[in-house]
Amino acid sequence: MIELYTWSTPNGRKVSIMLEECGLPYRVHKIDIGRGDQFTPEYVAINPNSKIPSIVDPEGPDGEPLALMESGAILVYLAGKTGKFLPPTSRGKYDALQWLMFQMGGVGPSFGQAHHFMRAKKDEIPYGSERYGREAKRLYAVMDSRLAKSEYFSQEYSIADIAIYPWVARHEWHRVDLSDYPNVKRWYEGIGARPAVARGMAVPPLN
Repeated sequence: MIELYTWSTPNGRKVSIMLEECGLPYRVHKIDIGRGDQFTPEYVAINPNSKIPSIVDPEGPDGEPLALMESGAILVYLAGKTGKFLPPTSRGKYDALQWLMFQMGGVGPSFGQAHHFMRAKKDEIPYGSERYGREAKRLYAVMDSRLAKSEYFSQEYSIADIAIYPWVARHEWHRVDLSDYPNVKRWYEGIGARPAVARGMAVPPLN
């Protein structure tokens, strides 16, 4: 059984969605990042960067336990472990990976900054809200253009969609109306209707 260390953030939900989609058994360990659980020595031994999520797979690729950090790396690992959600052809694989990197290098950092400046700070800083709000909308436009040509970000449903969905799920935090991006809206509603996605988005339960 895979041990999942996570919290209710987009990055955390990527991995719980993937585990649900793959049908892998896992146990949830809540890492309350508001309380500082990510800095405990026990957790730093698993993830030296003190971020979530992390996994420990007792049945790693060499038969030994494997601790893994960074949500994108975890998605790639789980895809390799199960043979799911990463196309088998070289062209399909790299197509999916480029959109995964788009999330890791663009969507995640920029949307995260939009969250900070637009929502988390008590006294809003207009410059930050404008800068990251504008970049968020640019990224939504890139996604909308891609999804005008394809049902999913890659040739088929993949770890790229799994990575991007939890960030788009917070579109209201970005002050974005999905009606302005109809292809993203169509994709978002379709992904959200998947039962495994709904289950993964509810991890960890906070009550």
